Amino acid sequence: MRRAVCPGSFDPITNGHLDIIGRASRLYDVVHVAVMINQSKKGLFEIDERIELIREVTAEFGNVQVESFHGLLVDFCKQRDIPAIVKGLRAVSDFDYELQMAQMNIGLSGVETLFVPTNPTYSFLSSSLVKEVAAWGGDVSHLVPEPVLAALGDRLRRK
Repeated sequence: MRRAVCPGSFDPITNGHLDIIGRASRLYDVVHVAVMINQSKKGLFEIDERIELIREVTAEFGNVQVESFHGLLVDFCKQRDIPAIVKGLRAVSDFDYELQMAQMNIGLSGVETLFVPTNPTYSFLSSSLVKEVAAWGGDVSHLVPEPVLAALGDRLRRK
């Protein structure tokens, strides 16, 4: 079975993330979405909420598994026998950082990294930008799936 992982914080998952996950799901038999746990950062959504939202919006792909991880991504990959990491690149500035990570990952464990150019529609998109625009009342309905939009609106109303 061909397996890959799409890692990230996904706070929240955006249409850009979904584009990369969906494209990876057509190339691999199983795509693991690894939701990063960073104890030093307080996200808008709890890890379990992110996982549930991702499961809901990726269910249509049929071959996506979602779980959390903390520590080194290569350890996550080794524990699950995943030989490839799929990362979306929005701009050249992403490539500079991601290339260093890819070189470190292959050096540490032999796990390959495949870079997928982001659909130009989403080249500016980030979870941080979505949260900021939504917090100021901006329309992000075209940037996130409907379940995420509803959860985002609910969370921001309660804050």
